[in-house]
Amino acid sequence: MYKIGVIGDKDSILPFKALGIDVFPVVGPEETRKTLDTLAMKKYGVVFITEQSAVLIPESIERYNKEIVPAVILIPSNQGSLNIGLDRINENVEKAVGSNIL
Repeated sequence: MYKIGVIGDKDSILPFKALGIDVFPVVGPEETRKTLDTLAMKKYGVVFITEQSAVLIPESIERYNKEIVPAVILIPSNQGSLNIGLDRINENVEKAVGSNIL
């Protein structure tokens, strides 16, 4: 069975702990990259990562986008959204449907 994890700054991801999701607070690109790689190896099926953390490791995010597991989902932090996650959803919908219906 796969697990669900959240990566990001402590203030943004702590509420996920109340839902029973594993939280992994990180600071800096190296720690973020290592944490994402560790979760992928430990059978996490879904990894939510704050947009602010994802911006620090674009090459790792791209690498996991090509893999089926884990599904890396970008979410806004408590500081607001950078619209990166929404842009990715729009791109994927456009690829699947042929036009942007959102």
